[in-house]
Amino acid sequence: MEANPNTRLILAELERLYPDAKPALHFANPYQLLVAVILSAQCTDVKVNLVTPALFAAYPDAAALAGAEPEQVEPYIRTCGLYHNKAKNLVLTARALVERYGGEVPADHDALESLPGVGRKTANVVMSCAFGEDAIAVDTHVFRVSNRLGLADAGDVLKTEQQLMENIPKDQWSRAHHWLIFHGRRVCAARKPACETCTLHAWCEYACGNPKGKK
Repeated sequence: MEANPNTRLILAELERLYPDAKPALHFANPYQLLVAVILSAQCTDVKVNLVTPALFAAYPDAAALAGAEPEQVEPYIRTCGLYHNKAKNLVLTARALVERYGGEVPADHDALESLPGVGRKTANVVMSCAFGEDAIAVDTHVFRVSNRLGLADAGDVLKTEQQLMENIPKDQWSRAHHWLIFHGRRVCAARKPACETCTLHAWCEYACGNPKGKK
């Protein structure tokens, strides 16, 4: 897509609005982050943060989790939704970490995506937040807000990610990811965005009535 001429202004305003934007999930190491992001699928970060302390106390590392059976993990994560599949994927992922990587989470995008229950978004989050790599993870907030603003013009998350990588300077990828999430949670809600009070209003495709911002 052709770069939005207002991209620089939009990014500067997002940075001004959310200078301390950071991951909402609580974690102390790459293993904990990987587990938390797997649990966050179709679940709020708030709910994930409520269950992970007990989960990590019971299974403090990949080796401990690898020794469990899914039905033993399920009670810890029942409130996260889809807990049968998530428990299965967590145990299989832990076993893969032990068998392939000595129990450590690999700092490699392709290796992460090869793990059960780990898709592109999860791999991007782990690479960015655990290992400091520049990456943009497109969740529902990033997809919605970036397309409404005109930072992207795409019908799916992969194309949105590609366009954001083209239009946003690489050294801002990870921070922009969090800015867009914060804006989606606090201002640009899915059903009723607060366009009347949004300081990005003048540069927003959605607010200005441009059809390409109506995704």
